[in-house]
Amino acid sequence: MFAVLLLLAGCAQTQQRAGIMQVCIADANEIAAMQAGEVTLGEMLFVIDKADVEHGYISTQPLVGAQFFEFWRSDNVGARNWAQANLHSIRRTAELNVSQQKNKLCISCQVRMQRLSLPEREVSSTARAYMMFSKSTSRMQRVELGPEQRKRAGWIDLGQDDKLAGKILERVEKKLAAQSKTVQDKKSL
Repeated sequence: MFAVLLLLAGCAQTQQRAGIMQVCIADANEIAAMQAGEVTLGEMLFVIDKADVEHGYISTQPLVGAQFFEFWRSDNVGARNWAQANLHSIRRTAELNVSQQKNKLCISCQVRMQRLSLPEREVSSTARAYMMFSKSTSRMQRVELGPEQRKRAGWIDLGQDDKLAGKILERVEKKLAAQSKTVQDKKSL
């Protein structure tokens, strides 16, 4: 059992190039890798937008970053990402690509991160500062954007989240190792 895990760990190699994290594993199955990718993303609360087994591609819908009280979520990797998600409205979209390269199966992951930008409204006095971003009252704060604000609101690209991409690949790799171990255990019986 330990030897199989050690063998898989020795065969896997993680690489990073231009915002794309990649892990290559010898003797892995493409379909099993796709399934492991879908399960991993689902466990991390991503909703699969597109899964194309034939082309080895999985993409997700944007996932809004976890807040400090959502301790069960695992999409904020690192202190900086955790702080950003708690100060701003952050969302992330993940993409996995599975491909056969020479005698190895390579899985690459790219996570794009965006921040919501809400345009300010003109404030005429400090007593009306609560109306800076919405039509709120002093008693009830809510985000209700005016027509002009809706036109100018949008998501700003923050680049890649390499830490989350690495964590996704690590989880996919562990699932593949566990599947391989189960298959090897069944063969030995």
